[in-house]
Amino acid sequence: MDILKIIFAIILPPLGVFLEVGLSGAFWLNILLTILGYIPGIIHAIWVISKN
Repeated sequence: MDILKIIFAIILPPLGVFLEVGLSGAFWLNILLTILGYIPGIIHAIWVISKN
């Protein structure tokens, strides 16, 4: 299942984070990072998924 989350994190980073942690602070932070820059959103999403 983590492989699927990582694929979602690359395509749409907030979706990968949402599948991992739900509507927590990490999700909202990832939306902000994705708006500010796509690459920081991807890095944060993969970090959150691998951490949990």
